Amino acid sequence: MHFRGCGKKDNLLPRSYHSGESGDAKEFIAHLHKAYPKAKLFAIGYSLGANMLLKLLGEAGENSIVKKAVAVSAPMQLALSAEYINKGFSKYYQTYLVKALNKSLERKYDTHDMESLIHLKRNAIHKLKTFWEFDAAYTAPIHGFASAEEYYKKSSAKQFLKNIAIPTLIIHALDDPFMSPAVLPSQAEISDKIQLEISQYGGHVGFVGGTFFKPEYWLEKRIIAFFKE
Repeated sequence: MHFRGCGKKDNLLPRSYHSGESGDAKEFIAHLHKAYPKAKLFAIGYSLGANMLLKLLGEAGENSIVKKAVAVSAPMQLALSAEYINKGFSKYYQTYLVKALNKSLERKYDTHDMESLIHLKRNAIHKLKTFWEFDAAYTAPIHGFASAEEYYKKSSAKQFLKNIAIPTLIIHALDDPFMSPAVLPSQAEISDKIQLEISQYGGHVGFVGGTFFKPEYWLEKRIIAFFKE
């Protein structure tokens, strides 16, 4: 499942998606459960989707339709992640991603009066260079948050981890270029249903072992093994 606007088709509304938007996923999961009422539903979330999934599971608590879950490379503290990706070599990734977000935002000006909605002129979009700037100018106001800070605070998954009531595996690498290890929770901040697996290497949703000519995709194997346990 892609967030609306995150796949190959734009969201037709002025709004888009964000890392705490669990509404689309809840709708999708409910649809699957209705279509396959006897099936056990497992979920995997990657990157922003992993943060959203953990938040969703925390929101659901004991009432979760999903019975087992894996979160990979989740930026569980969004403000810290937005700060970290604005430093050093990580800025390369930020530049690439923000350019794509800016293009998506600019297309909305063709069909909506975006200037009256977010008070940003179309010719000023190119000035948004960081996630902080983009989220302050667009993500926060269009989704009803007072500021980027409030958006990050309310959407970060870390505060929801204590409420997760289903077996959940969190996979993370210490060398993730999108965030520092400071986003990781302590043992006291997670429920007893969560299993943390932290590796020295793995990058952002990487975790490739083996050799250059014979790579081993460890992540996929680990996820399947966890679901079979």
